[in-house]
Amino acid sequence: MKSSNLCCFVLALGAILSAGLQAAPADKAHVKSTTELLGNIVAMKTVKGQGQVPVMAEYLAQKLLAGGFAPEDVKVERFEDTAMLVARYRGNGGKRPMLISNHMDVVEAVPSDWTRDPFTMITENGYHYGRGVYDNKLDVALTVSTLLQLKSAGFMPSRDIILVFSGDEETDMSSTKVLSTRFPDAEFLLNGDGGGGTLSTDSKAVVYGLQTAEKTFATFAISVSNPGGHSSRPRKDNAIYQLAAALQKLAAYEFPAQSTEQTRASFRFTGRQIGGELGNAMLRFADNPQDADAIARIAADPEYVGTLRTTCVATMLSGGHAENALPQLATATVNCRIFPGVAVESVRARIAEVIADPNAKVTEVGEAFASDPSPLRDDVFQAVRKAVDANFKGLPIVPAMSSGATDSLYFRAAGIPSYGVSGAYVRPEDDYSHGLNERVPVSTVARGLKHWHVLLTELAK
Repeated sequence: MKSSNLCCFVLALGAILSAGLQAAPADKAHVKSTTELLGNIVAMKTVKGQGQVPVMAEYLAQKLLAGGFAPEDVKVERFEDTAMLVARYRGNGGKRPMLISNHMDVVEAVPSDWTRDPFTMITENGYHYGRGVYDNKLDVALTVSTLLQLKSAGFMPSRDIILVFSGDEETDMSSTKVLSTRFPDAEFLLNGDGGGGTLSTDSKAVVYGLQTAEKTFATFAISVSNPGGHSSRPRKDNAIYQLAAALQKLAAYEFPAQSTEQTRASFRFTGRQIGGELGNAMLRFADNPQDADAIARIAADPEYVGTLRTTCVATMLSGGHAENALPQLATATVNCRIFPGVAVESVRARIAEVIADPNAKVTEVGEAFASDPSPLRDDVFQAVRKAVDANFKGLPIVPAMSSGATDSLYFRAAGIPSYGVSGAYVRPEDDYSHGLNERVPVSTVARGLKHWHVLLTELAK
């Protein structure tokens, strides 16, 4: 789940420099081969139930083997109906290993809804289009391609660099749970599915988000049941109508706005850069988190609403069993992203209170999972600083809290500090991850290659 929401405290407040001050472009041949790799894996329909994640894992494994990785260091492991890829770039053992996390699966895309075939990468108007081209296959391609380049150049790292690619991050993260237990000696993890650079509307760099934390991911089911009956004999206790009424109440409800010293500092920084009505609202909120008008303005922007509060939204519906029968059961799936420090049970209880219908049961689906923020390591920050400078010298870096869950959630819980360090630089209005016509600027391939090359060589020198 790619997310670019910026939160937590401001780490650097350097002057923002335009694209004119970025470093020299990456090698054209490397950009071309990486773009081809990206197109090839986008073409693999790695949606749950399609059986294509193992195909993609094997494809990447063969790329790594052909690039000089030893057979014993590249493993594709089938897991339920998906697969995991683990590949070890061996170092000299001077330092503990570092992990690189990405996920190979993508969310569903219905071709008839898209302007273009979602599983064919199409390049036009300065963008690459396709499902997963941003979330998360871009950084899959960038990291694999970077390691192959380093292997070709004979780079000997001071530590093992281990790829840990999961196969079901967009669903239940079962493979992630397994991977997170396999490397107790790892010093830290770099995640391509978090963090990244934010561009302004005119494509100038604004800030780089270093993901150090994420909100708790929790799913609830709201269910209404009754005896049903023949459709020719309507009754007031119709399960679908009752569920619809409950959802209307939930839709109208907003959880209280919350803040920390770190989130207020972040809004203060971002507000100065954005300016205008939204920027002014951020500054007012930073000074007074009880400012209702400021809260309303920030919450109206999908890019920042997740940094303000716990959010819950209906995502799926099911109900009824026959077209000529009254429904006996109607259920809605509600997904919540819970502000750090808020108990999952308190959110479930609040939903039930808001609905205020004793016939509507609110139950947790699966098991919510939370982990503490990762401590900000100086070596990681300094490496990110140099990687960001390779594209936009002096660009401010702000630790970020993702509104969505990533694989880092489980690695953090396993005691492995994890950092979202995507090589992507995108405008908020171009973030169509999980949506129609997902796209990423063509320029981000070259920028991403420079980013990952500097990042990895700095942390493994």
